[in-house]
Amino acid sequence: MVIPSDLAAAGKLQRQVLGTVTKLGYSQGCAFAIRLAMEEALCNAIKHGNAMDPRKAVEVEWDIDPRRAVITITDQGGGFDPSGLPDPTADENLEKPTGRGVMLMRAYMDEVQFNPRGNRVRMVKINR
Repeated sequence: MVIPSDLAAAGKLQRQVLGTVTKLGYSQGCAFAIRLAMEEALCNAIKHGNAMDPRKAVEVEWDIDPRRAVITITDQGGGFDPSGLPDPTADENLEKPTGRGVMLMRAYMDEVQFNPRGNRVRMVKINR
């Protein structure tokens, strides 16, 4: 599915995916993890990747079954190097707003992988 670089559109899509997760019997913890990771990834794609440019879009793919959810989000931006993000838990970075979204995605999902360009993230959550 392709959505515009718009946070309201992202929220609508997120609710659709969470409806599927709920129907398939995911635990509340898993559903929360998916919601949080999707919110962070979509927000990053729209705000940072596409720079809120209404001419750019975000592509979202998902494959959800009772055992696992795989969600891939791609923006049309230039990408970034996730290994270059500062550690948001380091004392010198506690008041800096960068890196927290990626840290949360990695903390709550079972797998988080970025493509080499850094404009696509693939996240996996196992239903436990």
